[in-house]
Amino acid sequence: MRAWWREIAGLVLPVACGGCGRPRTELCEQCAAALAEVPRRVRPDPAPAGLPVVHAAAPYENAVRAMLLAHKERGALGLAGALGGALAGAVRAGTGQSGDVGPLLLVPVPSARRATAARGHDPARRIALAAAAELRRGGTAARVLAVLRQRRAVADQAGLGARARQVNLAGALEAAAGARRLLAGGRVVLVDDLLTTGASLAEAARAVRAAGGAGHGAAPALRAAVVSASPSAFEINRN
Repeated sequence: MRAWWREIAGLVLPVACGGCGRPRTELCEQCAAALAEVPRRVRPDPAPAGLPVVHAAAPYENAVRAMLLAHKERGALGLAGALGGALAGAVRAGTGQSGDVGPLLLVPVPSARRATAARGHDPARRIALAAAAELRRGGTAARVLAVLRQRRAVADQAGLGARARQVNLAGALEAAAGARRLLAGGRVVLVDDLLTTGASLAEAARAVRAAGGAGHGAAPALRAAVVSASPSAFEINRN
């Protein structure tokens, strides 16, 4: 009901730009341009073991940070299209023209159950759906497989350092029953809205590999894409 109400409210209430607050537009041209950077490979320092190659559309700062927070925490669901478009660009940058058979399988990193319940939606999954639609419009076969689940409760990540986040998330995710067959149908790309320490993506990669979805034998290397990453992660790979 909360998600339904947000959708209706967005149609009848005055809107403001999710990036700068400019009235009467959900996203102004200047803030949209912040998502139009050339996606780059990013990597946190230190990087957790098992972290796949990650590409990000933009640094997590200024308008991009405001847009992600508006979408995630304040129910600005109409921003999913723009954020998904940026994510699609990062997916393209990470997968390139590999010639692999089968569609791109976008696997979103799931939010904690209590966070999803409080927000009324799963931000990463919503953005992933928009990214898959954008990829298909560009002629790339793509679909979302929300096959990862939390197998145990985790503490709030806010305020935790890199090592503490890794400990907090270790073994927290698992693939749903039947995921192995689904993940074998294409090239798996883990997707999320934000990379900070990399702990969430590393744990998601472990769960996918444990399910046999990527990284075994002749399977293609696992890749990941995010809308944004911490500015320091961009600096590490600026060259």
